[in-house]
Amino acid sequence: MPLPDGEFYRISKLPPYVFAVINEMKAKLRAAGHDVVDFGMGNPDGASPEPVVQKAIEAIQNPRNHRYSMSRGIPRLRQEIVAHYAREYGVALDSEKEAIVTMGAKDALAHLLFAVIGPGDLVISPNPCYPIHQYGVLMAEGHNYMLPVDNPSEFLNQLEDAFRTIAPKPRMVLVSFPHNPTGACVDLDFYRHLIWLANKHGTMVINDFAYADIYFDGYKPPSILQVEGAKDVAVEIYSMTKSFNMAGWRVAFCLGNAKMIHALSRIKSYLDYGIFQPLQIASIIGLRECMSYSAEIRETYRKRRDVLVKGLQEAGWPVEAPKASMFLWARLPEAYEDLGSLEFSKLLMSEALTAVSPGIGFGPGGENHVRFALIENEHRTRQAVRGIKQLLKARKKVAV
Repeated sequence: MPLPDGEFYRISKLPPYVFAVINEMKAKLRAAGHDVVDFGMGNPDGASPEPVVQKAIEAIQNPRNHRYSMSRGIPRLRQEIVAHYAREYGVALDSEKEAIVTMGAKDALAHLLFAVIGPGDLVISPNPCYPIHQYGVLMAEGHNYMLPVDNPSEFLNQLEDAFRTIAPKPRMVLVSFPHNPTGACVDLDFYRHLIWLANKHGTMVINDFAYADIYFDGYKPPSILQVEGAKDVAVEIYSMTKSFNMAGWRVAFCLGNAKMIHALSRIKSYLDYGIFQPLQIASIIGLRECMSYSAEIRETYRKRRDVLVKGLQEAGWPVEAPKASMFLWARLPEAYEDLGSLEFSKLLMSEALTAVSPGIGFGPGGENHVRFALIENEHRTRQAVRGIKQLLKARKKVAV
């Protein structure tokens, strides 16, 4: 007997994946022999630190590490991330109660939402946002209430208004700074205000801190856990993906409020047995010995950022250099605003052989923007800029 027609319940809540359109175009062009410069997915192209790789090889050769691990992460890795936070941010954490290892930041966020959000619970988050921030809430049966994030101070003002006017009160505020996709940055005063509001209203806070170590021009992102009282209401998600070029290793952490960490630990204990133990052992070396690699990674992104920003500006596309993250968030050139972000991204692909992420894929607030990920080297970045410059000149000629 065939299955009934129609979508599955949770799948029906998810919209079409906008980025799939760009990925399909890219695949077809490359199959036809075209060299597409890809700024689409934020997938680091550099090697993981050699000491981490060597430790993984050593650990994988030990049969004792081939067995099930621990869902919440091996104790030594949890102790190491706690030591890392003490060194980098002056934050004291309990490795048993206030730290858990997760299979990447997405695992931390999605499963934490499943653990602490119930049907109808309201979650405030920035607009635009990284897709899992929005759709993780939907899959957990919660409701999204999105606020513009162009100006962090205005975000706080609108958040205060929301607490005054919305009933029932928001169950959670979900933020991510440095922000993906916009690159918006905040200081400790922003977090102080946010934590004050959350404590006042009994609201949980998550800060997705995936770009903690990708920053430029004298700015260093603060941790929300540096704020007094933050652990009463907040957790932070720290990932090794961007900081150490360890995207495929899927090693991240959720840190902070013990009650939320316990809830995440409970739900994960039903879902997985933790990350392959050799990868956890190697990650200890990353945190303990490889922060200098993070500095090298940061400098690589800075150079790429500068080449891309300078090239686009000289091509007549007025973009601003981000202070942090591995992305450039760019409003569509004025002559192309009528196209919208998806059609403009398709045009960049077909005419300039350059792949970017359309802003609409990050929520309604992303329309009329595109996101460049700084994952191509400087030579290929210049190659893309040349193609974009020709495209922009062509539109000017038509307009004249």
